[in-house]
Amino acid sequence: MSTPASSAPIVVQRGSFSLTLRRLLRDKASLAAMVFIVVLVLFAAAAPLIESWAGHSPIQQFRDTGLSTMGLPVAPTAEFVLGTDQLGRDVLVRLAYGARVSLLVGVLASLAASLIGVTVGVLAGFFGGWIDMVLSRAMDLVMSVPFLLCALALVSVFGPSLSLSIGVIVFFSWTTMGRVVRSQVMSLRAREFVQASRSLGASSLSIMVVDILPNLSVPIIVYTTMMIPSAIVFEATLSFLGLGIVPPAPSWGGMLADAAANSIYLVAWWLVLIPGLALLLTTLSFNILGDGLRDALDPKSRPVVRRSLLRWRHKP
Repeated sequence: MSTPASSAPIVVQRGSFSLTLRRLLRDKASLAAMVFIVVLVLFAAAAPLIESWAGHSPIQQFRDTGLSTMGLPVAPTAEFVLGTDQLGRDVLVRLAYGARVSLLVGVLASLAASLIGVTVGVLAGFFGGWIDMVLSRAMDLVMSVPFLLCALALVSVFGPSLSLSIGVIVFFSWTTMGRVVRSQVMSLRAREFVQASRSLGASSLSIMVVDILPNLSVPIIVYTTMMIPSAIVFEATLSFLGLGIVPPAPSWGGMLADAAANSIYLVAWWLVLIPGLALLLTTLSFNILGDGLRDALDPKSRPVVRRSLLRWRHKP
């Protein structure tokens, strides 16, 4: 007896974006990391609203209410939700404005480093020969330069600033993307679709932009996402050493440096716990999201889990 056509299952064709989103949402760790990043972005965007609600400026010092009679920071209270620092400044407001700096540096530095790395990697992998040798040696040279030594030299000449911090982070971050893209391009340039484009008279620029770059979208997106936490940590390191954001502008690294000054964290635990926990959760969330994006965009890269099938034999 034939089945009616109306009862046949409906086949829904899904696009690549829909399939990637479904795989990403099935990963609970990646979903939690994405929710935290969204909350962090909203928290940073609402920094002026938090300042208005608290009635405290990020650089304003409250020496009467924000410090104890012994001149020590005040613990979290109704007026100061996350307490104050050694100068009587509101930690909550400074944390919100510090999130702005961390996200701005992380995103801008990662995008700029990815752009440089992709450009250098595509040129080195596609042309090969002396171009590959020169660009590869340039990447080796950048990777051999000590990060802190170069930052100290630049700050001593130009002085600490946000633009200098972004420039230093970009200079030391693009090589990873460049090496990954170079190896991918070297394998793609010998594929059949590239040879077909050559035979049809396509120029080298057209082949790199139209044929090769779309096939590099997965590693570019994944590695750019995973470069953001590294850039945030770099900025925090520079600010902690006094080489990044100029005080009294708030940054998470600067808040940790203030807590370490004169060992004030021994009597004010929240000065280390709050910015340190924010920095830890932010970097962890971006790393987890990067891993989830890699698995969602390229399911073949996921490890195959073999499960043993138990067969029940029924006795007659």
